[in-house]
Amino acid sequence: MSDFLQLIIAGTATGAIYALAALGFTLLWQASGTINFAQGEFVMVPAFLMLLGLSFGAPLWLAFVIACLVAMAVLGVGFKVTVVDPLIRHGVIPLVIATLGLAIGMKNLVKAGYSAEAHPFPYLFPDKLISAGALKISAYDIGTLLLAGAIVFALQAFLNRTVTGRAMQAVAQNTEAATVLGINVRRMILYVFLINALLAAVAAILVTPTYLAKFDMGDTIGLKAFYAAIIGGFNQTRGALLGGVLVGILENLMGAYVSPAYKEGVALVLFLVVILFKPEGLLGKAEERKI
Repeated sequence: MSDFLQLIIAGTATGAIYALAALGFTLLWQASGTINFAQGEFVMVPAFLMLLGLSFGAPLWLAFVIACLVAMAVLGVGFKVTVVDPLIRHGVIPLVIATLGLAIGMKNLVKAGYSAEAHPFPYLFPDKLISAGALKISAYDIGTLLLAGAIVFALQAFLNRTVTGRAMQAVAQNTEAATVLGINVRRMILYVFLINALLAAVAAILVTPTYLAKFDMGDTIGLKAFYAAIIGGFNQTRGALLGGVLVGILENLMGAYVSPAYKEGVALVLFLVVILFKPEGLLGKAEERKI
């Protein structure tokens, strides 16, 4: 029983990281109709920015702050202005193709400009076990859960309890009505892109110690975050959380009780099952469209 609980806790911690990236998928889609298939690379780039800061002798917290600021400028404002704004008026498909190309470009840029090798990354929390009777829990998993949970709670509080957050939700629900009410739609959408960049930076500092800093680390993270967003419901922020945690827990259980060889396929199988039987996602709302 203790082994099972350990797997659940570790899986929840991993799933919380997937959920942070999946939240970015969901927020961008709700606010601007953007599907960003470079989301995994948005996690990879801050990891290398932090690694670069550490190489110059900066402490981890300072490297993280610098990475957040650069991510907000480049992956937030820069991405919106140079990629999304010119293409979104032409529909979703050109934007999807552009983000796929952006993902390839970012990987090759990091590979050529920094290194093609995997680099170790310092742990944000102590990498040791905490004993509670027969139960042994990783301190890093507990720290990850607490930090990710605090960020998610703060984000939900911001969206639900502040004027700006409610304005952002109004834009996500109906852009035209929000404009009539006097809400600055362009500014609210920009805030969403900035939040997505911050979520990616937080996911980077939590996941990179395990994944190592690699130019292609975004492939796995981005794909699982996308699956998590679809599984939970692409039009629900709570769905992204549920999807991420489900993927993380089921991966751990599959690796421990069936075979580690099947662990990576869990997210895909769950994604296919949900798409077949509940296309709107577990917490998503079906949207009827008249033709």
